Amino acid sequence: MNELIVKIKEMAASLLTDAELQAEKGNKAAGTRARKASLELEKLLKEFRKVSLEESKK
Repeated sequence: MNELIVKIKEMAASLLTDAELQAEKGNKAAGTRARKASLELEKLLKEFRKVSLEESKK
């Protein structure tokens, strides 16, 4: 579970960095990367939810 949390933190940081680049400088490539990161983050958060529920049942 700790590995999953680290991955979520890294992906969130990546998303925020690229989103800021797009918003502040109009960097279109950063916008594409941010959208891709948001999809990956969504998958990781769903996985976290599953793992968290399993851990709480123990």
